[in-house]
Amino acid sequence: MVFNLKKNGAGAALAGLLLLGLSPAALAQGVLRIGMTASDIPLTTGQTDNGGEGMRFMGYTVYDGLINWDLTSAELASDLTPGLATSWTVDPNDQTKWTFKLRPGVTFHDGSDFTADAVVWNLDKLLKSDAPHYDPRQSAQGKTRIPAVASYRAVDPLTVEITTKIPDATLPYQIAWIMMSSPAQWEKLGKSWDAFAKQPSGTGPWKLTLFAPRERAEMVPNPAYWDKKRIPKLDKLVLVPLPEANARVAALRAGQVDWIEAPAPDAIASLKGAGFTIVTNAYPHNWTWHLSRSEGSPWNDVRVRKAVNLAIDREGLKELLGGMAIPAKGFYPPNHQWFGRTTFDVKYDPEAAKKLLAEAGYGKAKPLKLKVAISASGSGQMQPLPMNEFVQQNLADVGVQVDYEVVEWNTLINVWRAGAKADISRGVSAINYSYFIQDPFTGFIRHLQCNLAPPNGTNWGYYCDPEMDQLFDQVRTTFDREAQNKVLQKVHEKFVDDALFVMITHDVNPRAMSPKVKGFVQAQNWFQDFSTITIATAGR
Repeated sequence: MVFNLKKNGAGAALAGLLLLGLSPAALAQGVLRIGMTASDIPLTTGQTDNGGEGMRFMGYTVYDGLINWDLTSAELASDLTPGLATSWTVDPNDQTKWTFKLRPGVTFHDGSDFTADAVVWNLDKLLKSDAPHYDPRQSAQGKTRIPAVASYRAVDPLTVEITTKIPDATLPYQIAWIMMSSPAQWEKLGKSWDAFAKQPSGTGPWKLTLFAPRERAEMVPNPAYWDKKRIPKLDKLVLVPLPEANARVAALRAGQVDWIEAPAPDAIASLKGAGFTIVTNAYPHNWTWHLSRSEGSPWNDVRVRKAVNLAIDREGLKELLGGMAIPAKGFYPPNHQWFGRTTFDVKYDPEAAKKLLAEAGYGKAKPLKLKVAISASGSGQMQPLPMNEFVQQNLADVGVQVDYEVVEWNTLINVWRAGAKADISRGVSAINYSYFIQDPFTGFIRHLQCNLAPPNGTNWGYYCDPEMDQLFDQVRTTFDREAQNKVLQKVHEKFVDDALFVMITHDVNPRAMSPKVKGFVQAQNWFQDFSTITIATAGR
């Protein structure tokens, strides 16, 4: 899709509408057009690609999980809430067995019933490679989200039992990532996932009506949605891939979209001045360098890890971002319940960084040279090019030479899944990756547990520490929330005190939108609810 960004005023708005296939009259009917950071429409078959942004726009819109996220509050941290399952319980006599009671009367968009057999079918599409409907693309997105699952079965039409490999209190968080697609629709469309992608069927509040790769996707409300409070108020939701930040800003100014993700920081003040709304909120997200711990990696020396953390001017980076960031003091924000009492102070101290590097054997005669994979844009990546250039200069000031391998966002995701030792990682010793840190599994365990190194999970750097694994085991076997929080504090203390990541910043997830957009509540979550939104028009 090409926007004519040189036009302005009514002419540009009309040009944008024509490009989107919408007439000006359509706007009066409540159409919201969103400029995403992704370069393509996320995978539409259920398990989305394009990271958290894919789930935000094509996961929890067209689909539901057995467990959803409560996205109703801007003030309270999001927690799990019943979705297609009304309840889930663990057997007190065998804590590997979980029972999910399903919501009665739910139908897919094609009119077929949602049942326990449909849940089994959806887990098979990800985990059972010999199943006729197994989908490698969806499996690549979903399998690593549910490593706890050992087996599953339909007990009766509205009951599913899931057995975990070991007792695992984090299972509900894992299951919240798994979206339910319609088996009947797959059968109807010739048992083809490619055909299903064009006519998907979930149980979600939105129905996909148009799918044009790299151009746009269009959705309309599902009037039969089981949660009447979440039946969308809009007439249509349009998604437009706009991976370049300045192009998103120009499209918003020209009236070609009504809402953009991650506006360019230097445009925020002028957008406010022009009457656009800037919405932000703290949410569970960090922006890090994930480090390789494979043999020969410079990051195996804790002095190097601490030195690089001390070399970064996070307050200066916040200024670069127009104030739209929270400087990191750890892997989690300083006020988080799991932060704990760390001993390593993550701060800007270039002299201390130089001293540590010298102790590690690096200096003018032998500079530390790093190769890091980064993306040009993407879900949660904030503004990766200028931010990484800023970090590169900080590190140059203490004698560290950084070269970047710049790849497209989905390619970086593939690098992350493949692991530091894979050929696709191109010899880099770190990747710049933003992480959803909403829950114990996605926030901590998946990154560093020994047995979750690729291909079993997303421990990209092949980190392995028995002490950390013992802590992870305690997290999994502690079903009391308060007691589990104390263990998670110990986990975070080790993350920080051992400087296991380069901890750079936390996002506040800025969005810029037309003042016509009403009713949006920005939850403290990567995912958001679009059901409450309306478009104000003259006469309304």
